[in-house]
Amino acid sequence: MRLRHHSLLCAAALLALAGFSNAQDAGPLPNPGNTVAKPKNPPPDSAGGGSTGTDLPKIPSQYKKDKVDVANLPNFKTNVDVVSLDVAVLDNKGRFIPGIQPSYFRVLEDSVPQKITSITPGEAPMTVAMVIEFSNKFQRYWGPVWYQTLQLAWGFASTLKPQDYVAVVAYDMKPEILSDFTTDRQKTHEALSRLTIPAWQEANLFDAVSDTAERMAGIEGRKAILLISTGVDTFSRITYDQCRKKLQDAGVPIYAIGLMQALRILMEPYMRGTQDIGFLQADNQMNTFARETGGQAYFPRFQGEDPQIFQQIHQALASRYIINYEPSNKKHDGTYRKIKVELVNPATNEPVPVKDEKGKPIKYAIVTKAGYTAPREVE
Repeated sequence: MRLRHHSLLCAAALLALAGFSNAQDAGPLPNPGNTVAKPKNPPPDSAGGGSTGTDLPKIPSQYKKDKVDVANLPNFKTNVDVVSLDVAVLDNKGRFIPGIQPSYFRVLEDSVPQKITSITPGEAPMTVAMVIEFSNKFQRYWGPVWYQTLQLAWGFASTLKPQDYVAVVAYDMKPEILSDFTTDRQKTHEALSRLTIPAWQEANLFDAVSDTAERMAGIEGRKAILLISTGVDTFSRITYDQCRKKLQDAGVPIYAIGLMQALRILMEPYMRGTQDIGFLQADNQMNTFARETGGQAYFPRFQGEDPQIFQQIHQALASRYIINYEPSNKKHDGTYRKIKVELVNPATNEPVPVKDEKGKPIKYAIVTKAGYTAPREVE
C-alpha cells in the first residue's frame, strides 16, 4: 500500500513538473469549462451572434476601495522634500518588536545619514491584493499544485480581519481582477470560488505583479501584494529587470509565498540530485521582489507552516514604525536612491542590541523598501 501511494504521488509530481519542461505546450484546453481565463473570441449565444453574457467588465485603470475613509491612515508618499517609510523590526521568528526608542533609528540614503523629522508607531487595517498564479502549466485540475494554491488562497482569506481590505487577482496569460478591494467577505468568497479549472498554459508573472503594483501605487494607507506563485515566468511582455524597476517605483511591499517546494524535494532524486535551475531562478526572483520592495518571501514545504506565515504577514503589515525624513539630496534628477534603516545608539554610534522579555539578546531584521526613484524636473 505504501509503495502504491508513493507511486501515485510521484506520478502526480511528474505531471506537475511536466508543464515546466514542455515549453511548446501552450494554449487553452479544448473544453476548459468554468475557468478563470476568458477566451479571446467568445462564441455567439443560441439567440445568434451576441455575447454569451458571461464576460466580466474590463480591468479598471486603477484599484479603488468601497467607501473607505483613509483620512486617519498613514500616508505613503515619495517626493523630493519628504520621504515616508513603513518600517518593521522583526525578531528571528518574524514577530514585530515594539517599544524601540525613536532616537535609535538611523536612515541612510545612498550611504548618507538623513534628517529624520518624525517617528511614530502605527497600526492600521491591511490593504492587500492577492495575486494568485492560476495556470494550467502547473495547477492542473485536482493536481497537487492546484490543491496547494487553493489551500493558501483560502487560508489567507480566512485570517483577514473585518476592517481589512482585500482584492483578488488571478493570472495566467494575463492578470484578471476577480474582485476589487472590499471588506465584504462574500465578494472575496465569490472571487476565490472562480478558481476552479485553469485554462491557459502561460504564467506571465512579471506582467501580473507589475501591473498590480502600478495600479496600487495611488492607494493610501498600509498596502501590500500577497503573491502566491511558483515564481516562474513564461511569456511576459516585460523583462525581469523592467519588472524590478516598476516594482521599486510603485513602492508596494510584496509578500511572496512560493509553490511546489515539497514536490521539488520529492522529485530531486529523479533530477540527478540537483534541483532544476529554472526553479532556483524562480525562487531568486520571488526573493528579490520581496526584498527590494520591503516585504518578505516564504517557501513552505508543509501545510503546517501556513498559519505561521499568515500570522507573520499580518504582524508585519499591521504593526509598523512610520518614519518621515527630509532627503539631503534635493535634486529632481530621476535617479534611484538606496535606503537603509539601522538601529544605532546615537551616543556611541554602535548597533543597538535587542533583547527578549528575559533580557537575552536576539537577532532581528529591519524590513522596509530598498529605495525610491526621485522625480524629474518638469520642463
